[in-house]
Parts: sequence; structure tokens; C-alpha cells
Amino acid sequence: MNIVLALFQIVIMLLSVLWWIIIVQAILSWLIAFNVLNTSSNGVRMIVQALDRLTAPLYRPIRRFLPDFGGIDFSPLVVLLLIMVLQKLLAGAAMDIASSAA
Repeated sequence: MNIVLALFQIVIMLLSVLWWIIIVQAILSWLIAFNVLNTSSNGVRMIVQALDRLTAPLYRPIRRFLPDFGGIDFSPLVVLLLIMVLQKLLAGAAMDIASSAA
């Protein structure tokens, strides 16, 4: 049972890391949109491209179902909500497993 609980904690931790990757990507996109950051800088461009490559597979299926909101992309918000739901479900399942093992 300890192994299963550890796996649940690892998945919850990885979802938290993904949460922060999406938050950082959103903040960077806002900074680029308002010309605070310059994408002609190699460092900034590499970071933005890396974050885009990490998150694009998550956003793509959601973008197919969301209507066009005129330049506003709500897919990161949907992914963040899904991450929160998954974390809550996993935490609840882990608590059930822990209480049944005791």
C-alpha cells in the first residue's frame, strides 16, 4: 500500500510542476504581448519555445472544442482546472487507500 500512496504523491507532484509550467508560460506570453520581453533575444525565444513544446499537446485537444474568443486563448485555464480536478481526485483516492489500509 505504501508504494501505491507514493505513486499517487508522485503524480500529484508532477501535476503541480505542470501547473507552474502553464502559469510561467501564461505570464511570459503576457510579457511578450505587452513588449516587456523581446523575442529577438535567444534566451527568451528558447524558453518560450520549450514551454510551447511542453504544453501544446495539452492545449491542442481543448482548442478543438473551445469556440474562438477573438484572440483570447482559454485553453490554459481549462487545463489548469483539469489539473486541479485530477489532483483532488488523486488526493481523495490516496486518502481512501490509506484509511482502508489502517
